[in-house]
Amino acid sequence: MLVLGRSQVEALLDMDSLIDALAPAMADLSAGRASVPDRVAALVPERDGLLPAMPGFLPSAGVLMTKLVSLFPHNDRARLPTHQALIMAFDPDTGEPAALLDGTAITAARTGACSALSARLLAREDATLLVVLGTGVQARPHARAICRVRPIRQIRVAGRDPAKAAALAEELSAVLEGEVRSVSSYAEALDGADIAAATTHAVEPVIRRSWLTPGVHITSVGCNSAGREIDDATVTEALVCVESRRAVLAPLPAGSNDLLMPIRAGRITVDHVHAELGELIVGRRPGRTTPDQITLYKSVGVAAQDAAATALVVASTREQSIGEDITLR
Repeated sequence: MLVLGRSQVEALLDMDSLIDALAPAMADLSAGRASVPDRVAALVPERDGLLPAMPGFLPSAGVLMTKLVSLFPHNDRARLPTHQALIMAFDPDTGEPAALLDGTAITAARTGACSALSARLLAREDATLLVVLGTGVQARPHARAICRVRPIRQIRVAGRDPAKAAALAEELSAVLEGEVRSVSSYAEALDGADIAAATTHAVEPVIRRSWLTPGVHITSVGCNSAGREIDDATVTEALVCVESRRAVLAPLPAGSNDLLMPIRAGRITVDHVHAELGELIVGRRPGRTTPDQITLYKSVGVAAQDAAATALVVASTREQSIGEDITLR
């Protein structure tokens, strides 16, 4: 069985290849060719933590896998990642364990890459101003990935902690082109934004309709059982796209309060979800229709994304003879 650590996974996972690989994976998911059961999770209430399990089979990539990912939002106080994960891949022909991979790097990369895919499908082609809300593990890959699909020339960073926002802006300015700076509030950050990437564990919305400029594309990946990232007015007005209707509308921990709460309040119905990314990719549903349209990609994360990333990492490993093989017998 192949074993790969975090630094090896990070070195092997190419962001451009990952963004491209997620397109057929999302198409397979929407067409029913991928097997992705509802996520389940064990809860750790005293730490506001949970341990979800995410199995999936992506036939087009030849990957059968499952991911265990812990979400402990208070870990940032101890300088530990809030998300930590392991991925186990199995031989799809025999069910034999084939590879054990660090899943923390894959989770961060594939989440940012799929947000970038949504921007490729929905953001205006002339989008130049990117806003990153949040300073945690998802903020960095979102900035890096979205800059791969649109001509971003300016990035604003905002978070709860101004010092962390400033540190992240300095870090990103060293690896990305264009101006990167931190700002003091979410409202200031969003003023004039072309693309807004929400990567928080917020209870109260960090994106509000009154702060938005017409034509903005929003990506939202945060999940908090006690709250949400996007306010009702934004969701109501936006063209809403998701990875999977079934996943995003399922009860927590699988679904999203960003959509479930306005549905329960009677602000929208389930039919307000315009399209899955896979439907946009194959042309079954239209994307943006006007420059001033607000578009929203709400992500809850699905195993098909992890499977696509796993396939890329394992293929690169075999090509480069990297990693350690161990025998379990």
